[in-house]
Order: sequence, then structure tokens, then C-alpha cells
Amino acid sequence: MAKQSKAEKDILLAVHETANDLYSAGFIDKKKMLKYDALCLEPIPNYDAIQIRELRDRYKLSQSVFASLLNTSPSTVKKWEVGEKHPSGPSRKLLNILERKGLEALI
Repeated sequence: MAKQSKAEKDILLAVHETANDLYSAGFIDKKKMLKYDALCLEPIPNYDAIQIRELRDRYKLSQSVFASLLNTSPSTVKKWEVGEKHPSGPSRKLLNILERKGLEALI
């Protein structure tokens, strides 16, 4: 997924704010509001082998501890770091949280 530009973020924020007002006034239902909420989420970046290793090194974690933190196996972390595999789904989300908010957010 491509990173959103400032203009795109501003537009989505304005649309979301309008949708929220419409939801509060009863003009749109909760299901539709959840779609607007999802639309405004930041895209989760892909992580390559170098980024994963740098993130692990930043917090001075072994592959085993890092794997435990991400609820995966040490062999998976090793494969990520040599480029044999790439994190997906929940692992990408947890890596993103770790990158943005730090180790304390996952402990």
C-alpha cells in the first residue's frame, strides 16, 4: 500500500468528520460509519529484511524474544531477516505498532 499524501489525509479527515456528524444526526447507520472509520485508517507498511533487523536491534532484542513479542516463532523471524519470508497480517500490524509506539505498547 502506498503512503497517503497530506492532501489525501486532509480530504479523508474532512469526509470522516462530515460522516460522523451525519451519524450523530441519524442520517447514516453504524455499519456505514464503520466503513468511513476503516477508510481513514493509515495503511500498514510492508517491512523488508533490513527494516525488521533494524527494528529488533533498536530494542536490543534477540530473535527469540522478538518472536515471542510478535507471537511468532524464532525461525520465522530468522526467515524475515534473511528475506526468505515477509511478515503479513497481524505481524505487520504488530511491527508497525512497535515502530510507532515503542516496546511498551506490546508488553
